[in-house]
Amino acid sequence: MTIPADLKYTKSHEWARLEADGSVTVGITHHAQDLLGDMVFVENPVLGRKLTQGEECAVVESVKAASDVYAPIAGEVIAANADVEGAPEAINQDAYAAWMFKLKPDNAADLGSLLDAAAYQAIVDSEAH
Repeated sequence: MTIPADLKYTKSHEWARLEADGSVTVGITHHAQDLLGDMVFVENPVLGRKLTQGEECAVVESVKAASDVYAPIAGEVIAANADVEGAPEAINQDAYAAWMFKLKPDNAADLGSLLDAAAYQAIVDSEAH
């Protein structure tokens, strides 16, 4: 399982990446997609929606279960990946390339409250026991 060191993570298995333009790209982790299994449906938040940190904002559904996706930080939805909605299996193929939505953060410094790769790895390891 891969956990890229350049991303931030939530305990609920979302990843977040600060982009050069100040936006934040969001997806679910490799661990999350592995737990869910084959993805069959993705519903992203609508453009312009204002999200608070930790708010339920999207849904992923697999052959095993449906799962809510939570906003890693507060912000406005500025992009939703229609490609991943049309081909949810892309998340299974590469969870870090198949981003779900992008936020214009209210405060990019909020990313500092998220987990780094080592802390996220510790959570994944603890769930394995």
